[in-house]
Amino acid sequence: MRSLFFKIFIIFWIAQSLIFVISTALILGHRFPRPYFMLDPAFSNLHAESAQAVKAFESGGCAQFNAFARTRNEALALVDAGGKLACGQAAMTFPQPASIQTISARQVGSSTVWTVPVSSPSGSRFLFVVVVPRHRDQQHTWYSDLFHFAFPQLPVAIAVGGLTTFVLVLLFTRPLARLRKAARELATGKLDARVPWTGAQSRFFSRDEIQALMHDFNHMAERLESLVAAQKLLLRDVSHELRSPLSRLSVALELAREDADPAMTSHLDRIERETERLNLLIGQLLTLSSMEALERMENLKPVSLNRLIERMIPDAEFEARQRSCSVIFHPRAECAILGNEELLYRAVENVVRNAIRYAESGTEVEIELDQAGKGPERATIVVSDRGPGIPEDQLSAIFRPFHRVDSARSPNTGGFGVGLAIAERAVRLHKGELSAA
Repeated sequence: MRSLFFKIFIIFWIAQSLIFVISTALILGHRFPRPYFMLDPAFSNLHAESAQAVKAFESGGCAQFNAFARTRNEALALVDAGGKLACGQAAMTFPQPASIQTISARQVGSSTVWTVPVSSPSGSRFLFVVVVPRHRDQQHTWYSDLFHFAFPQLPVAIAVGGLTTFVLVLLFTRPLARLRKAARELATGKLDARVPWTGAQSRFFSRDEIQALMHDFNHMAERLESLVAAQKLLLRDVSHELRSPLSRLSVALELAREDADPAMTSHLDRIERETERLNLLIGQLLTLSSMEALERMENLKPVSLNRLIERMIPDAEFEARQRSCSVIFHPRAECAILGNEELLYRAVENVVRNAIRYAESGTEVEIELDQAGKGPERATIVVSDRGPGIPEDQLSAIFRPFHRVDSARSPNTGGFGVGLAIAERAVRLHKGELSAA
């Protein structure tokens, strides 16, 4: 979200700043079309001074011209029609007066030399020269005009544009941030997640596309929550309703054994096995349904994972011997966490029993326990088996209820595809993560 906000803000701000700069340049160019508009008073002054200097020269020669020059701060000179210095102190080469049609300036060393063509009252042409020392703080450039007329208006305009852009981008991105947060909560299983509805507080934006998207998301979340709740309710009700017929079926089966012929024993044993499997499935469904209804764990107690796994090992080894396998426990550290011991026992047992069920004959199922990170509040349990493996694209799907890999649908392994779902939910309730590789 921060990246999207930053990108939109930078793009809008740069665009507005460019618009402000270009607009300022166009306004300056339109208002002041000539580059030397600020020098018009100086040009008029130079014309007046040149006329006075020529008049002084013709009335009294160089003595009168020098007297006039002493009243000025600049060095003055007068060049005749042949390009020779007539009066003054400027020792340099000057162009022909006839070649100068208007006031011009050129840089000579550290001084600026201004030349003004002028005609005397008698009709003689002269070149009036003004030598002005050029100081560093008196240098004039085109961008100094821009700075003079654009400061502080242009920086203020850019700052105001940036603030306006920030507010606009905030109005666009804040609803998206709330929408993303709600979608993230919904993805983690929190089906009551909703986007805060602010339509009554911002009427100006009450019917825009973002508000419509938020409304549709909330409607979708409500529909999804109702469907999942209905599914859980149906699963729980069906499981409860099946318990009574199964109890009566077990009683009827025992009565049938008393009156049955010996030849019917194998058929009755098969009915009993299927009844037990169905009863086990109903028990797992009820367990999963009750765990799905939990949002968080309460009354947590310290649980030693080392003792929990050691308590489970005898039952696991008994089941492993039926498949000619063995179970080995490798405790790397003493691990104790806060949790529900019964749920943790079921989670670890379901994963271990699943590993035993699909392990190759004569192999080992290894259980490793170690701390996760530096703190003792988290632990890692790794269960490894040597079985046929699972396709890469189904590694995450095996923790969904009733999902089974095609190669696992064998009468030799059994199972209903519910045990790993129970284990995943139990681990998630303890703020942990269950994954397969």
